[in-house]
Formats: sequence, structure tokens, C-alpha cells
Amino acid sequence: MPALVSPVDYQQLFRSLPDNFLLMTPDATILDNTDAHVAASMKSREEAVGRPMFEAYPSVDQNQGNIIAESHEHVRRYLEPHAMPVIRYDLARPTEQGGGLEEMYWQATHYPLLDEQGQLQYILQRTQNVTEQYRAAQEAARVQKALAEAQDRTRFVLESLPVLIWTATPDGHRDYFNPRWLGFTGRTMAQETGNQWTANIHPEDHDRVMQAWRHSVETGAPYQVEYRLRRHDGQYRWILVRATPRYDEAGAINLWVGGATEIHEQRQMVQELLEANEQQSSLSEQAYELYQKAENQRETFHNLFMQAPAMICILRGPEHVFEFVNPVYQQIFPHRQLQGLTVAEALPEIKEQGIIGLLDKVYQTGETFNGNELNMKLERDASGQLHDTYFNFIYQQFREQGQPAGIMVFAFEVTELVNARQALERLRDAPDATA
Repeated sequence: MPALVSPVDYQQLFRSLPDNFLLMTPDATILDNTDAHVAASMKSREEAVGRPMFEAYPSVDQNQGNIIAESHEHVRRYLEPHAMPVIRYDLARPTEQGGGLEEMYWQATHYPLLDEQGQLQYILQRTQNVTEQYRAAQEAARVQKALAEAQDRTRFVLESLPVLIWTATPDGHRDYFNPRWLGFTGRTMAQETGNQWTANIHPEDHDRVMQAWRHSVETGAPYQVEYRLRRHDGQYRWILVRATPRYDEAGAINLWVGGATEIHEQRQMVQELLEANEQQSSLSEQAYELYQKAENQRETFHNLFMQAPAMICILRGPEHVFEFVNPVYQQIFPHRQLQGLTVAEALPEIKEQGIIGLLDKVYQTGETFNGNELNMKLERDASGQLHDTYFNFIYQQFREQGQPAGIMVFAFEVTELVNARQALERLRDAPDATA
């Protein structure tokens, strides 16, 4: 006698499926759902079965229930599965779980179940709660966008700094020159990389420059040298070049970063003063040494901002808030907090000196302002006394998304140079200077 086979409880089997399934009539009335769906929807089976889907799971303003309805209509019309994009559909938490709506994101596919005549009998909905994956993707996109903006900003500052910037590999081969350098020499990147940049060095300076560079590459010592570099018009101009190495975690050099500033006029001025009055030669030499000392005091390039060989700050917005201040700039005001304050708040003594008006004009018009030996009266030592301080500086607007975003300030102090020159001029004009 054959053994009896127990009948299969297909409803219990359906409810036990390890996925979120919802069985509906063609008009979206709920017939049954799996235990997994009950848990995911945070609503009991008794509260859902027998009710239209959007009545059992109400659609609130931020929900995208229309996309679900359109998917149902697609299945009814074409009798084929339809996969929906990720949508937001918030669900109400049970009172015992705190109540309120929980922001949730879902991905769903609707399948047609046909009868023997090929007519639509049921719609089977398979849903997946992808809230965590969606939020992770959104956060990844946000981080990527922030990284891209930071890279764009870095590139902008690198290419906008009024300094001739270059980088080199650990073995000393130059591999990058910024637009300022290329514009100065009138050569392309391909013509400058490697050791090709040396073609523009004045023949009398070539061996000295190369010896200094080889020494720095071999020892890791900071690189500093003055030499004449051929400009795009064929004229040789004196420049001051400084570079510093960057080290990796193992202590090995993995990059050299260098910058150059033109000092042709300063050297020419000193030479003219020497030739004008030999009796003042020692003082003229001192003036040039003072200039060199001012240049040497600049931070060498460890990176393009924090160790730029000049005063650099970024003023954000129309109120000119100090967003970034490098160490050289901060050294002017060792007793003051700058970052996070407006220029007017941090440096109240300059309100009546016209500086705020200059910043406003650069921010509003986009016209770069170049100041040469501008005298500013500043409190530099917490004494309450104002001191004459001279700067060569550039105010340059920077933009973000096509709109003015702030001002980049590049400057270096020339107080000692101006004082020395004024002293030379007074000595030269004194009655005994022409005797």
C-alpha cells in the first residue's frame, strides 16, 4: 500500500520565503505578503491584507507613490515584469517603536501572474530596502564632490599664485612648471621638463646653479640660488629661487617643490645706488643684504600654501573673512587671532587706511590690484603702538561656480628694504655726499 503524502501548505510556504514579496490583485488590493515583508514594512499582516496598497501603506508628500502606480499600470498593460528605479517611500513606525515616519529608500520589481487564459490574475511585488546602500552612495558622492572641489581649488591657487612654481622628482628632474613660469619663459611644458629648463639660464650662472641644485638633490638640503633667467623677449632677468623637499612616511624624498620670484629691479636699484656714490657702497651692500634677509625669512615650499615663500591668505565672501592664513602672514601679527574673523575685526586699525575699500573693489569688479611699497600703520607687538610697515602685494579675486567667492592675497614685507633705501637717499642727498 503506497505511503500517504502530506499536502503542501503553499500559503505557509509563500509566507516563509526569505524575501519581501507582496501579492496583489490587478487593482493593487493586497492578498498576502511574506513574513519578511511584514518585518520590512513595519505593519502587521492583518493591517494590510484586504486593503488597497496605497491605503495600507499611505503615500506622504515626499514619497514617490506615482512611480509605483506607473509600474503597476505597465504590468497591467504589457503583462511583463517591470523594475522600478530607487524611490523614496517613508513608512510609519509602530507606536511601540517611537512612531513617526522613517525615511526609507526602496527598489522594487512587479511581476505579472497570469491565469490559464493568459489574463492577468495577480501582481507580485518584490521589494528591497536599499536605504543604507542609498545613503552610503549619497555620502560617497558628497565626499567625491568635496574632493573634486578641493582639487579644483588647489589647482586654481597653484596656477594663480604670482610666483614661478615648479616641481621635481627625487632625482632632480623637473616634471611640472606652472603657467606663470611658462608665460615668463615663453616655452611649453614639453620644452621645459627634465633638464631642458637649464637652457634659459645665463651662461655665466649655469655651472653655479647646477652645482647648487646637485648638492641639494644629493643631500636633501634646501635649495636657494639667485641667477639670471631668459625671459620670453630674450632679456635675462634676475630671479631668487628656493625649493624644499617633501618626505614620505619612510623618510625618503618623494618630491621637490620650488618657487621663484623676480628680483631684477631690486638688484638693479642696489647697483645704481652703488654706482651713484662710492662713499655709500657699504650701506648699499647692507641694503641688499637686508633684502636678501627678507627673502630668506619666507617659508620655503613644503606645500603650495603653508610653506609658500610669501605672505598668503584667502579672504572669503564680501565681508573678507580670513579663511586661510599661512605662517608667514601670521608672523606679522603673532599676538592676534586671524582665521574666522573679518579683516575689519582682526585688523581694526586699517579701517581708516583705505584697505577695506580696495578689497571691496577687487571683490565686486574682479580687477586685480597690485600694491607696491604700500605703507600701512599696524599694531605688531600688542603694545598699542602703530608702526609704519611696507608691503608689495596683490589682491586677486577668485571665483567659484562662476560667482565671486573671495580674494587671494599674495604679499611680502619690504619695510627693511624701504627704510634702507630711504636712508641711502638721505645720505646721498646730504651736503657732504657731494663733497
